[in-house]
Amino acid sequence: MTAAPTGPPFSVHDIPFSTHGSWFGISPVLAEKTRAEDLHVVSHQNGMHAVLRLIPLDAATGDRAETHVEATPGLLSWTGTGGRVDLAYESPDTVRVQGTGLGFGISAAAHALTPFSGTYFYRDPVDGAHTFTSYQTGRRYRITVLTGTVAEVYGSQALGAGERGLTVTAGADGSWEVAVEELDSARMPYRSRAGFGEVMESARQSFAQFADTVAPWRSTAAPAAELAAYVVWSATVRPAGLVTRPAVLMSKHWMDKVWSWDHCFNALALAPSCPDLAWDQFSLPFDHQDESGALPDSVTHSEVLYNFVKPPIHGWAFGHLRRRLPEPLTTARLTEAYDRLSRWTDFWLTARRAPGATLPHYQHGNDSGWDNATTFDPGRLAVTSDLTATLILQLDELARLADELGLPDDARRRTETADALQAALLDELWDGERFLSRPAGGGTPTRSASLLDLMPIVLGDRLPVDVSDRLAERIEAHLTAYGLATEHPGSPHYEPDGYWRGPIWAPATVLVEDGLRRAGHELLADEISARFRALCETYGFAENFDALTGQGLRDRAYTWTASSYLLLARDHHLREADAQVGATVARPRATTHPDVRHGGRRSNNQARP
Repeated sequence: MTAAPTGPPFSVHDIPFSTHGSWFGISPVLAEKTRAEDLHVVSHQNGMHAVLRLIPLDAATGDRAETHVEATPGLLSWTGTGGRVDLAYESPDTVRVQGTGLGFGISAAAHALTPFSGTYFYRDPVDGAHTFTSYQTGRRYRITVLTGTVAEVYGSQALGAGERGLTVTAGADGSWEVAVEELDSARMPYRSRAGFGEVMESARQSFAQFADTVAPWRSTAAPAAELAAYVVWSATVRPAGLVTRPAVLMSKHWMDKVWSWDHCFNALALAPSCPDLAWDQFSLPFDHQDESGALPDSVTHSEVLYNFVKPPIHGWAFGHLRRRLPEPLTTARLTEAYDRLSRWTDFWLTARRAPGATLPHYQHGNDSGWDNATTFDPGRLAVTSDLTATLILQLDELARLADELGLPDDARRRTETADALQAALLDELWDGERFLSRPAGGGTPTRSASLLDLMPIVLGDRLPVDVSDRLAERIEAHLTAYGLATEHPGSPHYEPDGYWRGPIWAPATVLVEDGLRRAGHELLADEISARFRALCETYGFAENFDALTGQGLRDRAYTWTASSYLLLARDHHLREADAQVGATVARPRATTHPDVRHGGRRSNNQARP
């Protein structure tokens, strides 16, 4: 009998079952808005592709068996009235599957085979294994039967349309077991090195060690920390293709890329305990920095996109990364970071400043990461306050680095540029109530009800007090029972599932919380942190969340959401620990919506949008 698994249970409809380093997972999610009845082997090499369909079968009839699927970090199980099937990762490219009382079908997900697409299937005469070769992934999937009987093989060597696969049933001892490998052209015949129980225990221990490393502070005060760690751990892939380092993908659903601002939050969550992996996360997009200094929009196995960029939050992130690392960075790494951040900064100061302009601009909402925010409704090429604010922080970080590296002239120049940008930001875009945006080619400034226009709060104590106070008041008006709505809920443009036109997002939450805290608005920062953490503990780690119901939206296994939870939960734990020894004042944990700046209470969304 299989030993009882440990670790946080989760639904494979929300989070794929995978392991650290693997490029494939087990999931019913085959594409955005596409879910299958059966679980599939879904690979993320050359894109997201469902390769194999996995079907528990009634041992007597051979028909699909009714089963209940359960998952924990080390074990995936199908359980039916007649028996069960268990699956565990033996290595990043190999899973072991065993069953008792049920048979098992493994078939190609693609029905059609053409000269350019689909899956070819054959039995290899070298080792007797059954192999699927996938045009979509460019990889092979080898099935080696370890025990039991191959009851049926269909579609072997067939061309054109048709079903391809095999079924496995129990041997004399009433059980069966197979190994499923993702491989390139060839490898030695599979040989079992351990029993299934050992494989499962090794997988369990691998995750448990990661969780203990990444979140040693976890307790009942952070009940989702272990599952957050699993989301990050299981979405990490080995270097392959254009992915130059071990990489935490945003998801092993369809958001299977590294976008050039998402990676910062994963790096920060990993920094205290996995410094090398954290450095890899921060560095990966810079490995693809182009001649102009721009970072790519995204990187994945077989694709690097340059048609958009992402906002320059990297100076902000690098400063936090350094403070979170357990050991100082070497001079070599500081020099590398300085050179790369310098080129990235100069891209914005040259390629993204119109002649005679002081402030840089975006060419589209996609450049900001807030793709469809209402800030961009009057014009996609826009000068926005968030861009200048993050660029100022990046210049400040470059100035500090230049000082450390013995470059005083560079340090002075970077500080002067940052100060000039802030003066222009306040002069050109601040109207006394909020920040405005304007067309990059010139024109009348406009206001919106987007949280994006309040993001200069990231400047913290660099802002004049009256400006940060007004921003804090308006940010509080975006705070629902679940967190910060990216479009004010009272706005006519608010949409519950409108991407950046309403839903709560992790990166905006972390950036705002940090800026408020540095600006002295600690109670509001505490409340934003508490509500976001409670949101994740109730609704998981979705790409974004309905601001009024809390429901998770879009991709349900998003690593920057999980990492943001880990960041906020760890910081909260440290503040609480400090408070207990009298180092800081304890923070209240409100469950209502108080006016945290003035000590009273008011209803949500009272302020004007």
